[in-house]
Amino acid sequence: MSNQLDPTLDQCRLPNWYPKLSAFSLPTAFVSLAPEEIKALADGEKSSCTAAKQVIARIKPLLANFSYFRFFSVDLAAPTDTERFKEKGGAVRSAKSAWDVLVSSEKVRESAKRGEVTSICIRPYRNMEPAREFRLFVKDGKLFAMSQYWLKRHYARFEKQEKKLWEKAVKFIEKNGWALPLKDVAVDVYYTSSGRVLITDLNPLGDPTDPLMFNKWENFDWSGEPAGIKLIPKPLKLSGDVNVSF
Repeated sequence: MSNQLDPTLDQCRLPNWYPKLSAFSLPTAFVSLAPEEIKALADGEKSSCTAAKQVIARIKPLLANFSYFRFFSVDLAAPTDTERFKEKGGAVRSAKSAWDVLVSSEKVRESAKRGEVTSICIRPYRNMEPAREFRLFVKDGKLFAMSQYWLKRHYARFEKQEKKLWEKAVKFIEKNGWALPLKDVAVDVYYTSSGRVLITDLNPLGDPTDPLMFNKWENFDWSGEPAGIKLIPKPLKLSGDVNVSF
């Protein structure tokens, strides 16, 4: 496992940015890991191994601080590639299940192998509505662009809200951007039904971060005017006689 981490990536670790941005994020607790525990995570060791038992014992007392279901991740990776995430959104009840879910995630194991993991992160589980998730592209401390996060479908109710969504994001960065650890950063946010903007994740501005609706990083003209917000457009509806040949 490598101990060298790109400084920009290091600033995007959840344990590093959370202290300054905790007021704009979900409550989070951290369980620091010893080297042998990180290795056990990277190797996918079962919860019966000594290192895993040590971690599970430290997680248990923290569970009372959260709701019945919790969501577990590590510094830069969440187990979104697991069956648990596919079936239950990653919701976990026990400390043992948390370890089992994390070691079942290739994303988490590979992150540990790359030397990116220092802690297990615990948050209350929240059933987030995909339509409310966005990625903000911040350049030189200012919001330059914004994209719908989940690109699976068009959300009709946002057709008339593009301007409001953009303006809310601009004001959020103008007011709170000082607390971001980087002037150039991709900020993942969630718009709550009550009107709050919650930061869920930070990523480097550029590869390997996905530019989502902007398709390629080369499509950004950082020297020009802000690119604004991009949402999946309304599907085209064909009418009249349509001839199709194969």
